[in-house]
Amino acid sequence: MRLTILGGGGFRVPLVYGALLGDRAEGRVTHVVLHDLDAGRLSAVARVLAEQAAGVVDAPEVTVTTDLDEALRGADFVFSAIRVGGLEGRAADERVALDQGVLGQETVGAGGIAYGLRTVPVAVDIAQRVARLAPDAWVINFTNPAGLVTEAMSRHLGDRVIGICDSPVGLGRRIAKVLGANPREAWIDYVGLNHLGWVRGLRVAGRDELPRLLADPDLLGSFEEGKLFGPEWLQSLGAVPNEYLHYYYFNREAVRAYQEAEKTRGAFLRDQQAHFYDEMKEPDAAALSAWDRTRAEREATYMAENRDAAGAGERDADDLSGGYEKVALALMRAIARDERTTLILNVRNRSTLSVLDEEAVIEVPCLVDANGAHPVAVDPLPDHATGLVCAVKAVEREVLSAAESGSRTTAVKAFALHPLVDSVNVARRLVEGYTSVHPGLAYLK
Repeated sequence: MRLTILGGGGFRVPLVYGALLGDRAEGRVTHVVLHDLDAGRLSAVARVLAEQAAGVVDAPEVTVTTDLDEALRGADFVFSAIRVGGLEGRAADERVALDQGVLGQETVGAGGIAYGLRTVPVAVDIAQRVARLAPDAWVINFTNPAGLVTEAMSRHLGDRVIGICDSPVGLGRRIAKVLGANPREAWIDYVGLNHLGWVRGLRVAGRDELPRLLADPDLLGSFEEGKLFGPEWLQSLGAVPNEYLHYYYFNREAVRAYQEAEKTRGAFLRDQQAHFYDEMKEPDAAALSAWDRTRAEREATYMAENRDAAGAGERDADDLSGGYEKVALALMRAIARDERTTLILNVRNRSTLSVLDEEAVIEVPCLVDANGAHPVAVDPLPDHATGLVCAVKAVEREVLSAAESGSRTTAVKAFALHPLVDSVNVARRLVEGYTSVHPGLAYLK
């Protein structure tokens, strides 16, 4: 089986390859094609993968290319993990937003909109090429903002594009662990949009164990989300939110923490990864150990500003091992081998949430088999969650419209309608700021 990874020079690619090395079953991936626009980054990642594969019998063959069409031809699966504008672009997204006193995080608020406006045209071009060159391939989208980008691609690929995220999986795993349950045996009642969802129940042997967690403040405050949001707020909600909802529920504190940070997250990752890729220019450098060291620091500092603002302390060791590559591998196995499973994925709504139309991409548990991912029926969201989901989905639709039409006015509307942007005038200044620093937004007229 042939897997193509777009953004193949990206820092997290070795996580995917490591997962593939552990897959010995029939029908596994035998050939990995890495595509990237940066040949130097491709070479660096290929060195890490070569060290990972050392001594492994029948490790998947790896080839690299900067030719997109070449990479897509013959693919059975395509992982889209691109970053339009690179980490320099992410750092600029954060800086422009913070200058206006609003959040610049890469998937939430102004930063997420700017990233989406840059990324959607590129993602649409990829989807159109896949439809032409590899019409039988399944596209698994890692690219952020994952829900928005998946919806843009689904307009050309239908249900053959599926978005993934490790946040819901990690959240469900932490809740199950604190309740003493096996995560593999638990049904996680999770629903929302990407980075905007809630766990409303966790059923083990047919019994919902979440009320037991919510009734115990000490237990509730013992894991990541309990520390981040506080037991009292989770009890008020009657649910456990995705960690990214901290940006909504504690927005003022989050913005202040980001403004006071020595570096924004994007600037930190830009400098950290630049050091890694520079190190890989040395022919004698130990690629895998350098990558491992850099990754450990990256994971340990994830959402550090939010945890500092909440007094949540250090991340638990169990949360430092990644996870999205495991979701991707489970998804591939289910489709390629008809190994039926349940995963929380970003897929078209169909009739799952009545407040949204059929084509809206949502994040929800899905039954996965050889025919793809099928969202399960879920109970309606409470009003407060429905309001946020509908507001953010409306913003996503304006981003898609602006990307398609090139309308600057529509782009301003997208910013102005977001719950975390508090003024139309701020929205106008954000568009001015972003178009001045991102050549890729020159299409907005």
